[in-house]
Amino acid sequence: MATHTRHTPSPTWSSVDAYALTHTHPATRPNAAILAQTLAASAAAGLPEISVSAAQGKFLALHCRAARVTRALEVGTLGGYSAIWLASENPGLHVTSVEVNPVHAEVARGNVKAAGLEGRVEVVLGSGVDVLGRLKGEVERGERERFGFVFVDADKENNWEYVKLAKKMVGSGGVICVDNIVRRGKLVEEGSQEAGVLGSRRVVENVGREEGLDAVVLQTVGEKSYDGWLWIVVE
Repeated sequence: MATHTRHTPSPTWSSVDAYALTHTHPATRPNAAILAQTLAASAAAGLPEISVSAAQGKFLALHCRAARVTRALEVGTLGGYSAIWLASENPGLHVTSVEVNPVHAEVARGNVKAAGLEGRVEVVLGSGVDVLGRLKGEVERGERERFGFVFVDADKENNWEYVKLAKKMVGSGGVICVDNIVRRGKLVEEGSQEAGVLGSRRVVENVGREEGLDAVVLQTVGEKSYDGWLWIVVE
C-alpha cells in the first residue's frame, strides 16, 4: 500500500500557487474544466486527495513537451489527474499508467473517458512491480516502445525497485521522476523508521551508485506543503 504524506501547507505557498495559476493556466484553457472535473469526480468517489498539485502536473506535462516525449509511464494512477495533465497538454503523447487499487483504476478510467483521452491514456490494473516487469519484457521484445518519461508516485517502499525496472525501459536521455522524496524533511531525520522515509532514503542512496543514472533531489513547496522530487536522467 502507498504511504501518504499528510499535507500542512503554508498559506503563503498555497496563495502563490493560486495566484500564479490564474495567469499561467487560466480557466479558459481547453483542459482546465476537465482537470477540475477529474478532481471533483475523484473526491466524490472517496479517493484520497493526494494527487499532484496543478502546478506540479503542468510542470511534468511541460517537461514532456520540451523533451518531445511520445511515451510516458506512470506508477500510481489514483484518479488519473496527473495522467490527464500529461496527455491533455501533449497531443502526441501516450501514457501508460499503473494502478494497484481496482476502485481507483475504475475511477481513473471514467475520468480518462470523460476527458476524451481513452485512446491515449492506458490504465493498467496490477501491482507496480508485477506490471513493470511485464512491460519491461514487452519493451525488450520490441512489442512496446521505450518510454521517454516515467513518473513514480506509488508505494514508497518499492521506489528503488520501480527505478531499476524503469531504467531498463527508458531511452537514453529519458527522465525518471520519483515523487514525495523529501517528506517534509524526514528524509534526513535521524531515527525515523517510517516505511515511506526508508523507501525514499534507499532510492536516493542507491541511485548515486547505479551506473547509467544521474540524479538530483529537488525540494518543493506549494499547496502540497513541503516535499520534493528525485529527478533522474538515464544516460
